[in-house]
Amino acid sequence: MAAAESLAKLSIDGDGFPENLRKNLSVLSPQQVELAKMLIEMEQSHLFKQWPEPGVEDDEKRAFFDQIERLNSSYPGGLASYIRTARELLADSKAGKNPFDGFTPSVPSGEVLTFGDDNFVQYEEAGVREARKAAFVLVAGGLGERLGYNGIKVALPSESVAGTCFLQYYIESILALQDASCRLVQGNCPAEIPLVIMTSDDTHSRTVDLLESNAYFGMKPTQVKLLKQEKVACLIDNDAHLALEPNNKYRIQTKPHGHGDVHSLLYSSGLLSKWHDAGLRWVLFFQDTNGLLFKGIPASLGVSATKWYHVNSLAVPRKAKEAIGGITRLTHKDGRTMVINVEYNQLDPLLRATGHPDGDVNSETGYSPFPGNINQLIFELGPYMGELTRTKGSIKEFVNPKYKDSSKTAFKSSTRLECMMQDYPKTLPPSARVGFTAMDTWLAYAPVKNNPEDAAKVPKGNPYHSATSGEMAIYRANSLILRKAGVKVGDPVLDTFNEQEVEVWPRIVWKPRWAITFAEVKSKVRGNNTVTDRSTLAIKGRDIVLEDLSLDGALLVDAVDGAEVKVSGSVRNKGWVVEKVNHKDTSVPEEVRIRGFKFNKIEQLEKSFGEAGKFELKP
Repeated sequence: MAAAESLAKLSIDGDGFPENLRKNLSVLSPQQVELAKMLIEMEQSHLFKQWPEPGVEDDEKRAFFDQIERLNSSYPGGLASYIRTARELLADSKAGKNPFDGFTPSVPSGEVLTFGDDNFVQYEEAGVREARKAAFVLVAGGLGERLGYNGIKVALPSESVAGTCFLQYYIESILALQDASCRLVQGNCPAEIPLVIMTSDDTHSRTVDLLESNAYFGMKPTQVKLLKQEKVACLIDNDAHLALEPNNKYRIQTKPHGHGDVHSLLYSSGLLSKWHDAGLRWVLFFQDTNGLLFKGIPASLGVSATKWYHVNSLAVPRKAKEAIGGITRLTHKDGRTMVINVEYNQLDPLLRATGHPDGDVNSETGYSPFPGNINQLIFELGPYMGELTRTKGSIKEFVNPKYKDSSKTAFKSSTRLECMMQDYPKTLPPSARVGFTAMDTWLAYAPVKNNPEDAAKVPKGNPYHSATSGEMAIYRANSLILRKAGVKVGDPVLDTFNEQEVEVWPRIVWKPRWAITFAEVKSKVRGNNTVTDRSTLAIKGRDIVLEDLSLDGALLVDAVDGAEVKVSGSVRNKGWVVEKVNHKDTSVPEEVRIRGFKFNKIEQLEKSFGEAGKFELKP
């Protein structure tokens, strides 16, 4: 029976409704009755089996439909569309259908960068010039529970020297790009670069509190827009019956839909049109706990502008079969092509099934020829708007049910549809210009996503992706950048924290306003500078120059804009000592425990310059 005919049989008097629901129609609004018709048409009558007589728990019944309305309005096409899509995908899952059936993989074209060479510097300059035409989108819907941290992930300190949290680092980096871009074009620049933060029910209020309590970390509140992601309904079987909460017959069980929702939220917000009208050209997407990502963004944006990429995926070298998706060109036997992230557990069998008997293997470079996706994406705004107008922001979904047995008829627990923001290119036409920008892992990728126990189980030689490794990666990157700029930086030592062996480099940090590109670093490092392996260096000012500095200890320099400070001479003190912390020691704050170390600040030279002028710091 056609849907319209079925709905016609469900009269406002209750004909065709299950008895428990029919008796309660009088307590519902006309809009809620329409939602009830939709649920019955979609074979969801089980939701009402335990409903009592009218007059009993009527407020809870209306609250049930309030939730149904939210689920219906927040999903492109409504809840009926969600259920129909779920049935199709669950049928494919039960049948074991390969989502890439008919496709042959190959290595896509892209730009592979070498940090610090002329090509890299040129792309960086081009990217800084384009930054004034960019908007940034931070996908930050998750809590830090998986890390062993009870706050929101963006509030977690990215490093312990300056104590800069991830959100502060991101905002200060965007502001530094904004200033650098305006200086390049000498005033032909908008007043502010927009930042959108996608939150969730779990993170929204705490993200607002973090911003407001820190005066938006120097960004104008008008620059920041929060878009809250809604969850989607859970499913209990292959027929896509909706799941009720175990202890509440008036509440649908829900789970996160995935970060692919960022596209539908941007589409429905109207922001894309505003940005386009304001002359913006680029949208940059990034995730919440990578303390290195802005070191690669200027050059990657330069690649997008130079190559005219509609979609540019930032990538790093990946070992064959490493647990990170590979950027892959897929060609269908009917002629269709797309450049897309293919998850590591799908790439190897796909290669084996298409004439590569060894599957995903390393090339002569020691890495897989398929670069690793790190989920930092750059889209050209115009084509992106056009595509979202066509799709309403919906992204190809997938379902991953956990079956009780090989019959695939029952689930171990409820499941739901999911979507990923990097799957956006799946619906693009072959004419779309989709590429990648690859650079060294040490420069661009050190996510913090594993707790100490899980990180300690990672096979030796594989990345830990923990708070320990993430912080040490920042010190390593800054040390290597200074080395490339001509500073003699001490070699790292190996040490173990939270059962993770890591390289401990000199603890070097700087604010993004000091240097957002390698060219800026080189311009502020002059003469012969040395930093020993046990040293700590924190630079917190735009106009600070290192000239013939010899550092063996701890040095912290802070200067306001306009205070030109030359730091030179010999600095010797007892410095900061790295001390181990047991991650099970509950007397220590969570953000310290999950790192497995803290700094004993024995002695340092600390100097602040609070007014404009020319100064010299020379002990």
